[in-house]
Amino acid sequence: MERTGLAQVADTETGMRRRLSLDGVWQFRHEDGPWREAHVPGPWQAEFSDLVDTSGRAVYKRSFTLPDGWASQELVLHFGAVSYFCEVLLNGQVVGSHEGAFLPFDIVLPASALKAQNELEVRVTMPSADRRVYPDYPFGEVPHGKISWYGRIGGLWQSVALEARDPRHVDDVVVSAGMDGTVSVALGFSAPAAGMAAQLSVLDANGDVVAETSVTAGNAVSASLAVAGALLWSTDEPNLYSLVVDLGSDKVVTTFGFRTVEARDGQILLNGQPLYMRGALDQDYYPDGIYTPPSLEFLEDQARKAKHLGLNLLRCHIKVPDPRYYEVADRLGLLVWTEVPNVANFTSDSARRMRETMEGILKRDRNHPSIIAWTLINEDWGTRLVENAEHRQWLKDSYDWLKAEDPTRLVVDNSACFPNFHVKSDLNDYHYYRSVPERRQEWDDITAQFAAGADWTYSTLGDAERRGDEPLIVSEFGVWGLPDPSKLRREDGSEPDWFETGSPWGDGAALPHGVEERFGALDLGRTFGSFDAFIENVQWYQFMNLRYQIEQMRLHPSIMGYVITELTDVHWEANGLMDMERNPRVFHDVFAQINTDTVIVPRPERYAAYAGETLAIEVTIATGGKALSDGATLRWSGDASGSLAIAATDPVSATSPQVLKIDLPAGGASRMVRLDFVLEAGGDVVARNSCDIALYARRDTTALPTIAAADAGLATYATGLGYRVVPAGEADIVLCHAVDGADVEVMKAGGRFLILADGSVETNKNLRTDMPDGELPHRSIVADGKVFRPSLDQHLPGISLVERDGTIWRGDWIAGFSWIRRDGPFANIPGGPIFDLSFSGVVPHHLLTGFRPWEFGNNVHAGMVVGWVHKPAAIIGEKRVGRGGVVATTFRLTSEAPGADPVAAALFDALVVATKELSVDRGTI
Repeated sequence: MERTGLAQVADTETGMRRRLSLDGVWQFRHEDGPWREAHVPGPWQAEFSDLVDTSGRAVYKRSFTLPDGWASQELVLHFGAVSYFCEVLLNGQVVGSHEGAFLPFDIVLPASALKAQNELEVRVTMPSADRRVYPDYPFGEVPHGKISWYGRIGGLWQSVALEARDPRHVDDVVVSAGMDGTVSVALGFSAPAAGMAAQLSVLDANGDVVAETSVTAGNAVSASLAVAGALLWSTDEPNLYSLVVDLGSDKVVTTFGFRTVEARDGQILLNGQPLYMRGALDQDYYPDGIYTPPSLEFLEDQARKAKHLGLNLLRCHIKVPDPRYYEVADRLGLLVWTEVPNVANFTSDSARRMRETMEGILKRDRNHPSIIAWTLINEDWGTRLVENAEHRQWLKDSYDWLKAEDPTRLVVDNSACFPNFHVKSDLNDYHYYRSVPERRQEWDDITAQFAAGADWTYSTLGDAERRGDEPLIVSEFGVWGLPDPSKLRREDGSEPDWFETGSPWGDGAALPHGVEERFGALDLGRTFGSFDAFIENVQWYQFMNLRYQIEQMRLHPSIMGYVITELTDVHWEANGLMDMERNPRVFHDVFAQINTDTVIVPRPERYAAYAGETLAIEVTIATGGKALSDGATLRWSGDASGSLAIAATDPVSATSPQVLKIDLPAGGASRMVRLDFVLEAGGDVVARNSCDIALYARRDTTALPTIAAADAGLATYATGLGYRVVPAGEADIVLCHAVDGADVEVMKAGGRFLILADGSVETNKNLRTDMPDGELPHRSIVADGKVFRPSLDQHLPGISLVERDGTIWRGDWIAGFSWIRRDGPFANIPGGPIFDLSFSGVVPHHLLTGFRPWEFGNNVHAGMVVGWVHKPAAIIGEKRVGRGGVVATTFRLTSEAPGADPVAAALFDALVVATKELSVDRGTI
């Protein structure tokens, strides 16, 4: 006999129920392998390195002694969660089974099967996708969530216990408590308890009874209690109460809170007040236990760190967590948005299993005040909404069902991304990723469209039910940083098993193993100083992205919040605000300055300027759930100072931009300058932020090298920067967008070429406008009817040109870390080494390949790597060609008027110097 678990675990201190933990060491065997010791709770993949990536069948065994006095009570085996299917045997007799990876179940043990000494056996099946082997539950048709991303999970991953209880007991407790102090209770009792009197008491945080009533036990019983002056639950004041149901023969205690949540008029209202969502995606994975958290203290520490980062919500991503996760969120004041684990293939069995999973989630977790939203589908995973009207109808029906089952929370149908959409939802949430400065304009454009109520967020196929006032949430965004690998290795220096995972993702850019070796092979220490400095730089790059993107969203008051991807790194996926071990990023203590309720948003007209200029900076104050009182003052200091009065501002609003005219320092070398902003109101600091500007020294146009440029546009650009354009035979360097065979002959004779390979001239995917025949044996060959051309980087000057769009080099999700080495001609470029926002106007849309790893510390002056230091490519590189040579760059330097962008002008000057300084061979070859 099987029963689902009680909504809340009974209070074992009452003595009404007794519990014997069966956690600890069990005997374990996977398939036909050896017997060995396994620890419960925990998936077998977390404990055994040789079983990390296995499905299949396993057996767990252990014995237990029946405590004295228990034989007269009803004995129940309680399993927190077992993945995926299990059959339970007691002393060789099958006593129950269960399907489903995430939820608790109870098995009532027949008295005839019990002995003084008992042998418990659990046979577990974790299916693969092979339906011939697992016809009843192939992996693709069961709710599995990110098991399909980060590795399989099998076994007893939550606690196991033996419970003794009276046959007359409480089965279910459902509590609803709103702002008016009314506690609505729905109760279920076991059949033998029917007709018994049950006392209901509400206790406050001090243990005092604040309301009570009595009911008669039955299959389905309801009651209502009124608490005068009830304290509401919120993130700032997580006030909790307890409901005690005392049957005499049984007593259970359920924790709850008074709170309401609704979506209305474009806002999320918590207890009737606007809530600005500052969330992070939480995959709920752990460094050693994978699915299994190490302790309650670990969960508490994680929650405190989340709040320190300014977060008020965690989106528990397509996984049902350990129940302690919600208990901690209730106590510490964190909102939770929970999602049903997805399937891969949508069938009638898949739909049934997802419905059953959501029913089980409601039964176990619905009393937690921290949970404010449910999601049915994530990013159309498992369904095919764009192409299948039946799937869209199923989703609408499922929304209606869940909303009727739980009207106290928000329901999201499909947490959407391009090209899928919503059909019927309480929130209009959407996911999009763009890195800055690489795709800054795209981020701005998409955010503005989303804020204006873009039609692409809902089905345009005639079946959407859009009210029009659904709150807008950017429910996934962000960019990768990288953790410090030394903090993730074991005490003996060995790597966690997951360091060897990730290679199938991002065209191979997500494999952690060997990251230091790749860094060394590329000689990147010459650019960053050390590997540790590189890690620090990429973490600040992550912060720069998140700050800019949050600021941009806050400029649009119609957007009611966001969810950052993600709270922690997960195995190879390195976009967390903390690493897998919950070690903080370098920005941990400053992140809450921009991830907070009221935010200062400075927007300079550009992020680079010349020394002595007056720079216009628009400053906007964005409020969240709290109003800004009259009399507030904005002050700025640093390389300039001043103050400005800020008018009173309503909640969830943005002030009209105030234009500051900042006189930048004059004279001196190029450098980064910073303005620090502080908003004060009523004597308190309400918000802080800062703004960095690349300050460039005034250009010296005397004694510039001479340039030859056949391209009229390039000639005009060079002239506009003060260069003298002369015939090719008289010039120090030749400037062009691409070369041909005649140019190569000039190089071979000692010519120096600067190639602005920005994609404005069509080439053969290299720097050549022509396609040379070459010399034997390098001509095209024909095999099996196909013509094979020689490698393009073999055509002089030996450099290929790659467009970033459509490749992993685009870098929207798995970040590409672009850098310029500040030495030699480039020593005066401020900042670095990684590109900052001042590079927004010049970031390349193309990259250069054909450079060997040993060239990245010398011949490559600017370049990029992707993810865990994979896919190296050049942005500025030089090559010897015959007696001469070439410097090529993909920076887009000529999109504005000469000198309008200080970054473009400074890069152009440095590139000219680098080209002129190319060593040439005046002898014979």
